[in-house]
Amino acid sequence: MTKEEYLARVRSVRPRANLGRNVLLSFLMGGAIALAGQLVHMGFARLGLAGEAADAPTAVVLVGLAALLTALGVYDRLVEWGGMGAVLPITGFANAMVAPAMEFRREGLVLGMGARMFQVAGPVLAFGLMTAFLVGLGHLALGALHR
Repeated sequence: MTKEEYLARVRSVRPRANLGRNVLLSFLMGGAIALAGQLVHMGFARLGLAGEAADAPTAVVLVGLAALLTALGVYDRLVEWGGMGAVLPITGFANAMVAPAMEFRREGLVLGMGARMFQVAGPVLAFGLMTAFLVGLGHLALGALHR
């Protein structure tokens, strides 16, 4: 079989992605998560946390809900339906942390769930901390040059 014949065969059996449908579902899922976040934010505002004071508690609630939905097996179905609309927001990060932990829960709380929780998120957190540190050093150095 030649390379061209092989590629033709692959194209003939590859499932066709419905790009329009996928984009629409992703948009709807991301919008639903954003709407939920806005409602939570407004709820905190009604409790007396105005403006930026409600931002952190809103993020905590969204991460907690996503972790709970992941543990219950619901968030994975939302990701199947909504694609990147469910993966991209902060809730997707919570899902990426909890899913490996749930997969290894039989190995125990420390070596299973605790160790595996940062399997995906650990490198992301380490990169973020390192980048923030380097940017902070650069800011400090530039500030010292202007004095």
